[in-house]
Amino acid sequence: MAMSEGETIRVGVVDDHEMFRAGVISTIGKDFEIVGQAGDVDSAIEMIGRTQPDVVLLDVHVPGGQGGGGSEILLRSVPLSPETLYLALSVSDAPADVGAVIRAGARGYVTKTITAEDLIASIRQVADGYAVFSPKLAGFVLTAFTRDAVGGGKSGSGTEVVGSETLEPEYSAEDIDVLSPREQEVMRLIARGYSYKEVASELFISVKTVETHVSAVLRKLQLSNRGELARWAAHRRIV
Repeated sequence: MAMSEGETIRVGVVDDHEMFRAGVISTIGKDFEIVGQAGDVDSAIEMIGRTQPDVVLLDVHVPGGQGGGGSEILLRSVPLSPETLYLALSVSDAPADVGAVIRAGARGYVTKTITAEDLIASIRQVADGYAVFSPKLAGFVLTAFTRDAVGGGKSGSGTEVVGSETLEPEYSAEDIDVLSPREQEVMRLIARGYSYKEVASELFISVKTVETHVSAVLRKLQLSNRGELARWAAHRRIV
């Protein structure tokens, strides 16, 4: 989603610390249209679905939902607002936190030590379709996704790296037809953020059967987890 020149970028802010959230909004409010804010998983998902932001500033550790924090918000929001892009803004620089939210589909990850000027620039770059990472995180992201690094400028896929390096996970190109009709049903529900128990209730099958189908789906599509499955389905607009 590249923004047209002069077009106002619509931003949502998700952070469970109200004073920090207010500070961010005050900092970037003159440069962007703030369309919504939230402090927990469920209200964030509702806000994103209702306001359809261009970019969401997303903290990693957000209470509520099923305990998945920022990654859960992203995965459950993709079907509700498929054009929205996400920039993680967190105090944490732990590899587990960075990996989880990037694998869920965030276009970038910056820490809360970022300057106001750099944060505004990062939001603009994400809105223009580029990926942005704090320089200290670039090495981890490089290792995590085992892709060729790109330094400064655009790659053949149109990714720009600002002061760091960036990579994106690859997804299997397997066709959905490799899945049985029941596996396709399960896949769509899981990709929409349903829990195993909710899928079982929806399809009138046992939780164990859901687990078996999910394992088969991941194996056939050559994916590793539910996060990759949600991105796989969203990219193909089949959820």
